[in-house]
Amino acid sequence: MTSVKDTPIDNTYNAAHLLVLEGLEAVRKRPGMYIGSTDTRGLMHCVWEIIDNGVDEALVGAAKRIEVTLHKDDSVEVYDDGRGIPVDKEPKTGLPGVEVIFTKLHAGGKFGGGSYAATGGLHGVGASVVNALSARLDVDVDRSPSQTGMSFRRGQPGVFAAEGPKATFDAQSGLTRKGKRVAKDRTGTRIRFWPDRQIFTKDADFVYDELVTRARQTSYIVPGLELVIRDERPAEPVTESFKHDGGISEFAEFLATGEPVTDVLRLQGMETFTETVPMLDEAGHMTPQDVERELHVDVAMRWTNSYDTELRSYVNVIATPKGGTHVSGFETAVTKAFNDVMRASKVLKVNDTDVVKDDVLEGLTAVVTVRLAEPQFEGQTKEILGTPAARTIVRRVVQREMAAFLSSTKAADKRQSKLVMEKVAGAAKTRIAARTHKETQRRKNALESSALPAKLADCRSSDLDRTELFIVEGDSALGTAKLARNSEFQALLPIRGKILNVQKASVADMLKNTECASIIQVVGAGSGRTFELDAARYGRIIFMADADADGSHIRCLLATLFFKYMPDLITSGRVYTAVPPLHRIEILQPKKGQDKYVYTYSDDELQRKLAELKKKGARVKDPVQRYKGLGEMDADQLAETTMDPRHRTLRRITVDDAASAAEVFELLMGSEVAPRKEFIVQGAYDIDVDALDA
Repeated sequence: MTSVKDTPIDNTYNAAHLLVLEGLEAVRKRPGMYIGSTDTRGLMHCVWEIIDNGVDEALVGAAKRIEVTLHKDDSVEVYDDGRGIPVDKEPKTGLPGVEVIFTKLHAGGKFGGGSYAATGGLHGVGASVVNALSARLDVDVDRSPSQTGMSFRRGQPGVFAAEGPKATFDAQSGLTRKGKRVAKDRTGTRIRFWPDRQIFTKDADFVYDELVTRARQTSYIVPGLELVIRDERPAEPVTESFKHDGGISEFAEFLATGEPVTDVLRLQGMETFTETVPMLDEAGHMTPQDVERELHVDVAMRWTNSYDTELRSYVNVIATPKGGTHVSGFETAVTKAFNDVMRASKVLKVNDTDVVKDDVLEGLTAVVTVRLAEPQFEGQTKEILGTPAARTIVRRVVQREMAAFLSSTKAADKRQSKLVMEKVAGAAKTRIAARTHKETQRRKNALESSALPAKLADCRSSDLDRTELFIVEGDSALGTAKLARNSEFQALLPIRGKILNVQKASVADMLKNTECASIIQVVGAGSGRTFELDAARYGRIIFMADADADGSHIRCLLATLFFKYMPDLITSGRVYTAVPPLHRIEILQPKKGQDKYVYTYSDDELQRKLAELKKKGARVKDPVQRYKGLGEMDADQLAETTMDPRHRTLRRITVDDAASAAEVFELLMGSEVAPRKEFIVQGAYDIDVDALDA
C-alpha cells in the first residue's frame, strides 16, 4: 500500500497544461452547467430559453402572440411578434446584433435596464447556449424594410447550401439571408433549431404535453398573450391555442380541485429594495453601485375541502418548481397571519399549540408570482429564486393582506375566513392525533408485542429484504393461509370484508375505522405527512383476496388506502397483489414427470391449457374445478399457487404518473357521482356481454 508521502510529485504541471475554452466551446464541453442535462429535460430547457425570450417581449407589451411548431425533421420553431432582434451593428464588436446575441455568452438586452423592466432572462446566455448545442439554427427577423437573418452550425455563423442540418456549410460572418419586404408596422423573430445529437442522448425528444402545460400556465401569468402549440410529427398534426385574460385568479381556479371553502383571494403589493450591482461607468469600467429596485407581489389562492397542496411559483413568468426566497416568504407569512388572527379570535385556545405550515397549506391552491428587474436565480436552469429581498417583501405583503382578509368585518369575507380557520384548526388536531397514533406504530419488542392487533399472525424474521405481510380477506381464508405460510418471514393480517373507502372519508374517520387503523398500525410507518418509508415493518405488502368481483373490489379499496395515506410504499414498488388461480385441472393417470394438477388463472388460459392437454393425449377429470374463494383451497394448494415464492405469481402495483393516478382514484372512489356514472356508461360499450361471468 502506497502512502501519501511515497507518491511521486509531478512537477511538470505548468501553464501549458491549462485549456482555455473560448466562446461557445465551454457550452459544448460542459452542457450540463447551462441546461441541467443532455436528456429530454435538457432538450426541453433549450425550447424554454427561446420561448421565454418571446415572453419577455410580451411582458413589455411588445408581443401579443407566440407560436411554437414541432417539425417532423427533429427541429422546433418559435415565432413571436415582438420588436425583433436588432440587426444593426453593435458598436463594440462591429457585428450585427443577431450574431452578437447568438454567438457571445452574456450578451443581450437585459443587462442595462433600458430595454426590459422585468424579464425571465438574467445571464444573457440562453440564446447562445441553444445555438452552441444545435446542429443548425436559423434566425429570421422581421424589421422594416425587409426580413433578414442568418444561420449557424454548432454556434458558428455561415451559410447552408440546402435545407436541414446535414447540408453543406460555408462559414462566414454577418447577415446572410434576405427575405420579403416587411411593412413598417410589422416586427417579429422566428428561430428554428435542430438539436445536436452529438450532445443530446438518442432518446431525448421534444414533449408536446410539456409544451402545452407550459403554454397554458404562461397564458395565465401574462394575460392577453396568445400561445399556439403545433405538433406536425403525428400523421394527423395537432394544434392547441391558449389565451386567458383573467390572470392568475383564473389559473388558481383552474388548478383547484374539490369543493371550494373560499373564493379566489388576490393578495397584491409592491415595495422597493436597494441592491448593489456592478455597472459600467463613463470610462467603461465595472464599478459597484446601489440601485433601487421595485418588487411587485401578486398572489392568487383558494382553499378547498381536499387535503392536497398545489403551490405554483413564478418569477417574471419563469416557473420556479423548486421554490426560492419568494416561496419561503409566502409560507412564513400565511402561517404567521393565521396564528396571529386565530389567537386574537380565540379559535386557538391558550393551551393550544401554534398551527404549522402544513396545517395552513392543507387544501390550498396558490399561485405566487413576483416581478422584478434582474432577479438572481440559482443556476441557469432558473428553478430557484435567490434574491434575498424577495423573502422579506413577499412576507410583509402577504402577511398584511392575509391578516386583513382573516380579520375582515365584511359579511362574505367573515364567513369564508371562519370556515378556513376552522379547516386549519381541524388539520392541526388531525396532525397531532396522527403523531400520537404514529408513536404506537413502531415494531415492538417481545415485551411490547401485545400492542399490535391480536389477529395479526406475525413472522419471526425482522429482515426487511425477506419479510412479507399478507392482508387476507376473511377469517376462513386466514386459517388455511396460516397452514400454508412460511412463518419465518410471512405475516398474516385478516380483514373483515370490504374496508372503508378512504377517498370519501376524512382522516379522522379513517383512523376510527378498525380495519384501516389495524393496517396502518401493523405496517408501522405512520400515514399521510408523518409517513416514514424506512420505518415500515415489512419488505413487501401483499393483498390476498378471492379471484372474483368482490375480491377485486377489496383490492381496489386497499389500493386506495395505500395510495392516499402510504403512497411511498407503492412508488417504491413494495405493494403487490397475490394472483390465486381460478381453476384446477386434474389429470387422470399422468405420465412420468407430468404434474397431476395444473392451475390456470383465467378462462382464456383454461381453454388453451385444455386444448394443449388434449393434443398431448392427456385425459382430464370432468368437470374442471373452479375456485370460488381462497377458503376452498387446502393449505398445500394455497402454498403452491399463491404463497410459496418458488411457484407463486405476484402483480406489483406501480404508479407511472402520480397526478393521473390521483385523478383516477378520485374518479372511481371519490364522492363525485356524476363523473363516475359517465365513466361506467362509456365503459359499458366496451364490454363483451358474452364474456360476463353471470
